[in-house]
Amino acid sequence: MLKKLNDKARKRLHRKIHIRKTVYGTAERPRMTVTRSNKNLFVQVINDDEGKTLASISTLEKEFVALRSNIDGATKLGEALGKRLQEKNITTVVFDRNGYLYHGVVKALADATRKAGIVF
Repeated sequence: MLKKLNDKARKRLHRKIHIRKTVYGTAERPRMTVTRSNKNLFVQVINDDEGKTLASISTLEKEFVALRSNIDGATKLGEALGKRLQEKNITTVVFDRNGYLYHGVVKALADATRKAGIVF
């Protein structure tokens, strides 16, 4: 499988595997994972002990369909995710950047979620 990936995708996959060795979500501290494409952003908060998604948000939802996968869209999405997590009494999470570099869109999403009161 790795031979068919281009160099950029292969590097991201290696980073993802390396990160997932240590990042694990529990009921007290679920894992917040980010997936992004050129058009959309997807965020899930997962309890790995039970294998259940506790909360999710994406730019495909009706109220966020105008947002794109850029820094402004990530900031608004992160603030909304923070509110959703506060409603579900989730205050701390483990951040899983899913192999993406921590800058730009991923950093804006993380900072906005922290600003909304979620601790990483």
